Amino acid sequence: MEMLAAERGAAGNTLAAYRGDLEDFAAFLNGRCSLQAADRTQLSAYMVSLGDSGLSARTQARRLSALRQFYLFLLREGRRTDNPAVELVMPRLPKALPKYMSESEVETLLQAARDMKGVSGLKVMAGLEILYSTGLRVSELLALSAQALSTDAAMLLVKGKGGKERMIPLSEAAKAAAVQLRRSVAKSRYLFPGRDPRQPMTRQGFALLLKQVAIEAGLDPARLSPHVLRHSFASHLLARGADLRSLQKLLGHSDISTTEIYTHVLAERLEALVRANHPLAREQG
Repeated sequence: MEMLAAERGAAGNTLAAYRGDLEDFAAFLNGRCSLQAADRTQLSAYMVSLGDSGLSARTQARRLSALRQFYLFLLREGRRTDNPAVELVMPRLPKALPKYMSESEVETLLQAARDMKGVSGLKVMAGLEILYSTGLRVSELLALSAQALSTDAAMLLVKGKGGKERMIPLSEAAKAAAVQLRRSVAKSRYLFPGRDPRQPMTRQGFALLLKQVAIEAGLDPARLSPHVLRHSFASHLLARGADLRSLQKLLGHSDISTTEIYTHVLAERLEALVRANHPLAREQG
């Protein structure tokens, strides 16, 4: 845990997930041997048990990834001579298209946020404007300092996963919403303070605000989350002509393959382009 935090800049939620996955495997071993001494046969039996218990392929893959990282750490520290998890087959993950909202739905949400009163209204308005115009992760949003959007700078410097920094263009609407919010939370170091102004707002607290504004907008609250707004940002940019490489930098993806989940938008745009401009398509129309 110390290595993940110090060398990789892992967030608290990531550390908790790793710890939980390792503790689950230790419970499976049930004292037959230590976590450190487990071999490939025991790891294989554990993975089979996960499948038999009905866990999703995504959860199984995450637990195997945690075990691979743990035994790689032991190998590098000289506590083992091998990594028994490295040859285990990763469960096949289903290809899930990102869920996103239409441009008109986002505008409806923004209008509903403008009509909300008090600090909660200011928070949800600023949150929607910033998330939708930058594609930030919710953890990145809630970590913003009260002064983060206070200058005339056209770019925002964000520290993302693993402590990696990236520059993101800022919209005037996002800056204006942040200024309004900052005036109401002047005593906090965070732009989105929690009940204790010395701490940032929790993810759960912000998610509840989003559900509330969705209800006010007449939309299904189950469809709205910070990640859906991130997907909407990416999908709408691609639909309007952005390229994957630029989107990769904006989202802070270390691998272009992660950004490629949005290629469904590109496919739809290209199909429409062909229908509208290809000579044979016009003739058939």
